[in-house]
Amino acid sequence: MQITPDLIKYLESLARITLTENEEKKVGTELQDILTYIDMLNELDTDGVEAMSHCFPLTNVLRSDDVNASMSPDEIVANAPESQDGAFVVPKTVE
Repeated sequence: MQITPDLIKYLESLARITLTENEEKKVGTELQDILTYIDMLNELDTDGVEAMSHCFPLTNVLRSDDVNASMSPDEIVANAPESQDGAFVVPKTVE
């Protein structure tokens, strides 16, 4: 793929930025270098190489999802400094 001035203008509009002419040339050169490098990577022989998301093995350690008895509302508010009708009473923050 070739980076053209029209493509740079299109990318500017997508990013909602405005570049000077010198910046456009610099960005065009940098993008072309990136694409050239990617093309070089595409030439590598990857047959027989297993795809992976990490370079080292990862496994998730998950706990079992067991249903346990929960606390009653009275137990929950038992240690509250102040409660009313099963709810915590807190200072008013909005007038």
